[in-house]
Amino acid sequence: MTEPPVRVLLVDDDPLVRSALALMLGGQSDLQVVGEAATGREGVDRVAELGPTVVLMDIRMPVLNGLEATRLLHSRPDPPHVIVLTTFDADDLVVEALGAGADGFLLKDTPPAQIVEAIRTVANGDPMLSPSVTRTLIDRLRTTGPVDDRAAVAERRLALLTEREREVALAVGRGLSNAEIAAELHLSVPTVKAHVSKLFEKIQVTNRVQIAICVHDAGLV
Repeated sequence: MTEPPVRVLLVDDDPLVRSALALMLGGQSDLQVVGEAATGREGVDRVAELGPTVVLMDIRMPVLNGLEATRLLHSRPDPPHVIVLTTFDADDLVVEALGAGADGFLLKDTPPAQIVEAIRTVANGDPMLSPSVTRTLIDRLRTTGPVDDRAAVAERRLALLTEREREVALAVGRGLSNAEIAAELHLSVPTVKAHVSKLFEKIQVTNRVQIAICVHDAGLV
């Protein structure tokens, strides 16, 4: 039985960007652009109307910016997956986007094939960050204070993990997706997702980037 296509909503105030994205995605048999919106407010309304699986969301838009729109969507039951797009590599809003509930963060100059793959990845329940953004976030989200103090805190957190949870944490720290972790550790994807959820609870973090930061602070990656 053929899986239905991933329903995608494009939210960007630049019509040329929306047209380029629609053209790029239109050639993918497993993806379907179901609509467009020019403001965050319009995007929120169109999500309720169209029920997309994934929203490509610009950050800087009139009426309601992409961060607030993402936050509103994330607060609703059964929200869509959101990939935030921006032209700014070292933008402070990257951190805010993750806090608002974004599942992915990509630069607008990301190669088309990677954008397509990112949509498929988040639709499958895995987060997606471009490598440059991941490096930026790790640098910017590190706790303040001496390196030795950060390492000690990270080691205490990781000491709470079982051996298998620690293996999953290290894999997350290396930037692997759930599917890649499952293949490497010979686990099912649902089992990996359950371990990652347990990591959030034990390490007291809210997203995978913060897991990666903890692993990096402990000097394990």
